[in-house]
Amino acid sequence: MKSLPKVRIALVGAGAFGLKHLDGLRQIDRAEVTSLVSHDLDEARAIAQRYGIRHASDDLNDALGRDDVDAVILCTPTPIHANQALACLRAGKHVQVEIPLADSLRDAREVASLQRDSGLVAMCGHTRRFNPSHQWVRQRIARGEFQLQQMDVQTYFLRRSNINALGQPRSWTDHLLWHHAAHTVDLFAYQCASPIVKANAIAGPIHPTLGIAMDMSIQLKAANGAICTLSLSFNNDGPLGTFFRYIGDSGTYVARYDDLFDGRDAAIDVSKVDVSMNGIELQDREFVAAILEGREPNASVAQVLPCYEVLHALEAQLRE
Repeated sequence: MKSLPKVRIALVGAGAFGLKHLDGLRQIDRAEVTSLVSHDLDEARAIAQRYGIRHASDDLNDALGRDDVDAVILCTPTPIHANQALACLRAGKHVQVEIPLADSLRDAREVASLQRDSGLVAMCGHTRRFNPSHQWVRQRIARGEFQLQQMDVQTYFLRRSNINALGQPRSWTDHLLWHHAAHTVDLFAYQCASPIVKANAIAGPIHPTLGIAMDMSIQLKAANGAICTLSLSFNNDGPLGTFFRYIGDSGTYVARYDDLFDGRDAAIDVSKVDVSMNGIELQDREFVAAILEGREPNASVAQVLPCYEVLHALEAQLRE
């Protein structure tokens, strides 16, 4: 594989998370966004001009055919993640796909198989692996200073209608299991460094128009004995977001995205954990570094595949 002075990237999807990636990529010296793709061509052109991106399109194939694109970051609707990731790999482009990798185990496995055959870098946006708060806890675990006994997680939103993070109507339906639970299922096994051996799920009523459960509870157990309780809701009218409580043998820690607190809500300084306090930027730095160094990235599709195996088993439980 040829050595690259910079990784030239096509960013696909100019919604809330696409903009977060554009802001993060601006901070990475050896990354350059050379193409922007959005379903709304006027929007794509306007955002490309704002960020100094020379090419804009409403068609992914336009970006895949360009010589100045080495890699693609997909920030598109969940139902098309797998097919778009496959298209990128078949075009010879490295790919990072925002979480979730797919909304079925079959599709996730197909992406992992093609990555293995191609030798290209393929990564999934499991951002919790990169947030400084979670990195700090992982470092304590690695040094033998903290043994995780229980992870208690709340993932709460107020989305009783089909809108996105910007308050705009969505053309597809988000899913508590295949999207939001994926963050915790992967992080729990990652922090334990132990596979999940038991998983249970129950769901609340199905929304009459969205066709999904708006509330869900998941229990996990790792092979090393640690447990996880995850509560998810689209009905919560209160503090929004995801909050992780680590309960261990020598302390309690609460992670709120990039910030960390002890069990009594005193802030813990995690500013020196990595080169940035922005988890999305750190995720993109890993993607770029893996391409430049010719290595497997943290959160590669192969590493996160067990998460989707657990989600598949939980979905089968819920169908029963």
